[in-house]
Amino acid sequence: MSNLLPPYTEETAAQKVKLAQDLWNTKNPSKIAQAYTPTSTWRNRDQFFSGTAAIEEFLTKKFAKEINYQLRKELFAFTDDKIAVQFWYEYQDRDDGLKWKRCYGIEHWTFEREGEYAGKMKVRMMSGNDVLIGEGGNGEGRWFA
Repeated sequence: MSNLLPPYTEETAAQKVKLAQDLWNTKNPSKIAQAYTPTSTWRNRDQFFSGTAAIEEFLTKKFAKEINYQLRKELFAFTDDKIAVQFWYEYQDRDDGLKWKRCYGIEHWTFEREGEYAGKMKVRMMSGNDVLIGEGGNGEGRWFA
């Protein structure tokens, strides 16, 4: 995700979003964490943390809980070094009897502009809401089947 550097244009911001989507769909915490600065700060729903180790730990727990995870992201807005995306993803919730859920949300990203970490995300703020897919979470009506 770091090969596209700020300042962003509409084209490069959209490319950055698709790179992030593809990276997250690998479900590989250590690979994903490399797209962020070592001191990157995150808000994910009600959790706040920073640093590569915390990012990897969070993602490891996330992908253990969210089975059959599949994500889509779209560019919402951008400036020189900031990108906002809308996203939605589907998964089976291991902690809820493997019920199918879809999360809808918005993320705000800020990227490092210069230096060793140029193009890596230094701030990620996520807000999302989960809903059951189908009757009782049976998955009927999934988008990514």
